[in-house]
Amino acid sequence: MDRIICFLIGYVFGNFPTGYLLGKFYGVDITKKGSGNVGTTNVLRNLGPKAGIITLAGDLIKTLIPLFITSWLFRDVRDMRYLLTVYTGFGAVMGHNFPVTLGFHGGKGVACTAAMIIYSDPILLICCAICFFGGTAITKYVSVGSLLAAAGYFAVNTILTASGHVMGWGGNEPLAPQYHTEFYILVFIVSAMIVFQHRSNIKRLLAGNENKLSFGGKH
Repeated sequence: MDRIICFLIGYVFGNFPTGYLLGKFYGVDITKKGSGNVGTTNVLRNLGPKAGIITLAGDLIKTLIPLFITSWLFRDVRDMRYLLTVYTGFGAVMGHNFPVTLGFHGGKGVACTAAMIIYSDPILLICCAICFFGGTAITKYVSVGSLLAAAGYFAVNTILTASGHVMGWGGNEPLAPQYHTEFYILVFIVSAMIVFQHRSNIKRLLAGNENKLSFGGKH
């Protein structure tokens, strides 16, 4: 039941359509522009850097809020705190990717996953940031950076947990051994969701016609 509550709280907040509402503010239906995605990259390309930054900030915040809420609600749970953190973050990712508010057509979950990483642990954050920014800078493809960060999220989480590292900025997100298998499966699903949502990008990368990072709008 704890897992379900955390997931649902995350999902409800994840439904907030930051990019879509910002597009409406500018008089644009972002779902009909570019890739039709409501996430940061499509907003950035079609509405410009300012709109992209606002969308990124909104999507980060809508994930961080439920993470803080469930952290407080389950503050007395000691042996599966980090597992509940990931369930909450995954709920926000799913709410963003498949929002009821937009007919289940949302984003790709990168910013929401990033917020979960930011909240989770400094080592995890550094490793995933290197994967994302390094991959994007070298290739000029945001999709490549996102896919590398997704792989890094699973790999680093697995290594840290298996080595006995206690997650959290203050080492306050313990995870008892009996939950490790469930945890590995969950973080794999989170990573796989990023890959799944980038399936069209992967096809374009293989075909050699993926869009490189650009700033199309002037807002």
